[in-house]
Amino acid sequence: MIRKARFQCAFIGIVAISLFSAVAAKPASATSVDWTTWSSNSAGTIGGLGITITYSGQMNGISSAGYPSWMPTSTFSGGAVGNPPPSSGQMIQLTGGTTTVDTITFSKPVVNPVMAIWSLGQGGISASFNFTASEPFTIESGGPSAEYGGSTILVCSGKAVCGAEGNGTIQLQGTFSTISWTNPVFEDYYGFTIGAPSSTSVVPEPASVLLVASGLAGVLRLRGRKAVPRG
Repeated sequence: MIRKARFQCAFIGIVAISLFSAVAAKPASATSVDWTTWSSNSAGTIGGLGITITYSGQMNGISSAGYPSWMPTSTFSGGAVGNPPPSSGQMIQLTGGTTTVDTITFSKPVVNPVMAIWSLGQGGISASFNFTASEPFTIESGGPSAEYGGSTILVCSGKAVCGAEGNGTIQLQGTFSTISWTNPVFEDYYGFTIGAPSSTSVVPEPASVLLVASGLAGVLRLRGRKAVPRG
């Protein structure tokens, strides 16, 4: 009976961990991304995932309706990112040139969030998004924009994204409730928006994992009772 109880506990733990990993793991290939629709320069929603976004920091404004186009598609999607942001979602505008810390806060923790960056820097001026060491990222795509041409964004100084009229998308690696960075170089102007992989973004709360494990325990107890011969 002791061995059986130990086996049941181990089985429950393995299944619970497997379920958690299936939700939280990074996709191996391009996946659909739900992008933010900005309602103001400080708030937005990722509607398909039920996530609200708040932004604090430099408040240069929100882009005009339908701008930028986030085209061509190949510039803002590629690698692990299956689709560019919609033009209807708009973006947050920045000018940089300050020590202000800009911060995105998610209403739920998000796995491997995505940021699309538009028109970063210009000819002769390399502007940047400077992240912290706890916010590793990979560049998933880049190239000229439909509006101003330009080139791809680049990794610089190990933990910064730079561009001289640079465009593209990055994906942060890990689970985040907030993302923070600085924009130390002034340039009028550049912008960004945030998205989350549709199928892998929301981390299950610990209570959800425990609920699954409890259900499995109940099933195993029931099966154990049925296996006992009646005298």
